[in-house]
Amino acid sequence: MAEADAGPEAQAVRLLDAAVAAMGGAQREGQHEMARQVARAIEEGEHLLVQAGTGTGKSLAYLVPLIAHAQHSDRPAVVATATLALQAQIVGRDLPRLLEAVSPHLDRPVDVALVKGRSNYLCRHKLEGGFPTDEPADGALFSLGEETAVGHPAAPPSSQLGREVKRLREWAEDTETGDRDELVPGVSDRAWRQVSVSALECLGAQRCPFAAECFSELARQRGAEADIVVTNHALLAINAFEGLAVLPEHDVVVVDEAHELADRVTGAVSAQLSAAMVSAAASSARKHTGISVDALHAAAQGLELSLTTAPTGLLSRGLSEEQAQDVALVRDACRVALSESKPGEGQNASDGGRQVARSRLAALVDTCERILDAEASREVVWITRTGTFDPASGYAAPDDDAPAVLNIAPLSVGGRLRDGLFADRTVVLTSATLAIGSAFEPTAGGLGLLGQGAPSWTGIDVGSPFDYPRQGMLYVARHLPKPGRGVSPEALDELEALLTASSGGALCLFSSRRAAEEAADALRDRIQVPILCQGESSMSALVKQFAAEPDTCLFGTMSLWQGVDVPGHACRLVVIDRIPFPRPDDPLMTARSRAVAQAGGNGFMAVSATHAAVRLAQGAGRLIRSTADRGVVAVLDSRLATERYGAFLRGALPPLWGTTERDTVLKALARLAAAG
Repeated sequence: MAEADAGPEAQAVRLLDAAVAAMGGAQREGQHEMARQVARAIEEGEHLLVQAGTGTGKSLAYLVPLIAHAQHSDRPAVVATATLALQAQIVGRDLPRLLEAVSPHLDRPVDVALVKGRSNYLCRHKLEGGFPTDEPADGALFSLGEETAVGHPAAPPSSQLGREVKRLREWAEDTETGDRDELVPGVSDRAWRQVSVSALECLGAQRCPFAAECFSELARQRGAEADIVVTNHALLAINAFEGLAVLPEHDVVVVDEAHELADRVTGAVSAQLSAAMVSAAASSARKHTGISVDALHAAAQGLELSLTTAPTGLLSRGLSEEQAQDVALVRDACRVALSESKPGEGQNASDGGRQVARSRLAALVDTCERILDAEASREVVWITRTGTFDPASGYAAPDDDAPAVLNIAPLSVGGRLRDGLFADRTVVLTSATLAIGSAFEPTAGGLGLLGQGAPSWTGIDVGSPFDYPRQGMLYVARHLPKPGRGVSPEALDELEALLTASSGGALCLFSSRRAAEEAADALRDRIQVPILCQGESSMSALVKQFAAEPDTCLFGTMSLWQGVDVPGHACRLVVIDRIPFPRPDDPLMTARSRAVAQAGGNGFMAVSATHAAVRLAQGAGRLIRSTADRGVVAVLDSRLATERYGAFLRGALPPLWGTTERDTVLKALARLAAAG
């Protein structure tokens, strides 16, 4: 159509074609459709949910319309990812290659900026001693390079921490960004804390003597001048909910890995309160401000006593009267301490120690107020305690004698997302797993896009270039007993048969670390195939070895369910030990299920089954990563075939050819092994 040919959709397609041709790629129907739909959504201002299967090339499909949009917009667009790995891939590889490919077709250059939270950057003020250090690290942290009294250079630091901080200080002289991810090899979190500050600890541009050369402020300035800003889900949430302008004003957001958005947002706005935290804040306030902290210590003791006998888990009826009084006493003591610790006349306003102390007090005030107002604001409060690992369940069983920690999180982030994210801009959400079957509603509901007052949106599935029924099989071990605690002997026997038939090349995903370790230990004595297990080396090293050795197996937990990309013969079998339902003692999931049930819905299906469906699809998605891949996804949980909710869960999976016949699968795996 002539009108369409002149519009944003046609422009996006032309740019995409030019980019694919310049980069030597192949035309993909799903990629074209996604680029058209994203361009349409931006033009019409309607929110869009796009499910784009593995191999679609979704990064290019949304980046091209953003580049086209940048040609005539005076506001930047934002791309938010869940993981640092994808963030680095977009900024370091995808966007530079794409911009080089399409530059002849653009009216003007497109500037890109990466914006992260403050703690990801070196702090100049802290490097110069403006903030107190938590630990001296053999006395060498902030005196490195000084000469001794006799004029000789100081001896090098003797501890690993000291050596890391020395390297950080040297790097600080050369780096242009101060971004931790640009330091290779990296350093420990402990060392990084010696040279960085959190957002709460930061003095702010108005008071910091190093504001003009602050790496974080410079990154934000680059963001304000850029056409496309790349950030993460957590910073997007803080910008939307906390009233902090950590991102520049923008009119379009693309949320990649959007199936994780609700959980990442929940994590970003959750908080904790414990007697130990109050005591630590009191000690910091005494040390750095000199005020009396007797009231703070008394409040901490009162809180500890009132929580001593409180049961671990969800506080279904809220705080007891005594607990509420003690939380209020903590809040009031922190407020008084905040007032008394303000810098007086003649005192240094850029004193980092005072700022750290006051930031801790302010955070405690906010958390106490949230906990006291939890019922009215529909937030969930629960108690956790540290514990010891229970090998039977695979979970850490809480130690009733351990100190209690109060936790608070929103019952749902949907309302906050609706007001803070969707109200004032166009949002495109994309992932390989956004729909269950053909339904986007389960995901949309959790993001605030359903119900009265919800904004309009469109959901599309652009498919995948893979021929799943021909490339892979889904095997459900229907004959196995229903999973109990740990890995059953029958499941171990089944796993042994699968690994033997495939001669390795298996990614085995378990519901707990202990289950993975026990299965690895048991099978190493029973089969000749090499087995790697999570925890034995860094994750990147394990995945690299797994990809390089076609007959090696890799056993691990949920952290492997997403992000492992090993195309080819090295990953021809993916085994999932059980359906990844939330932990039965997860307080937040329990509260959400109850809320759905009280509203007349099915809490199990809306919360637990939906959670499991998305994660099951992510796990199964590790198998087929290219058009040449062949293999089997084997689920050792018979409930996927026998329970009524099994069809719902299977609807979220790639459309692999399904079977419950053991001999069929073993023969198929043997053929794959021989063909490799």
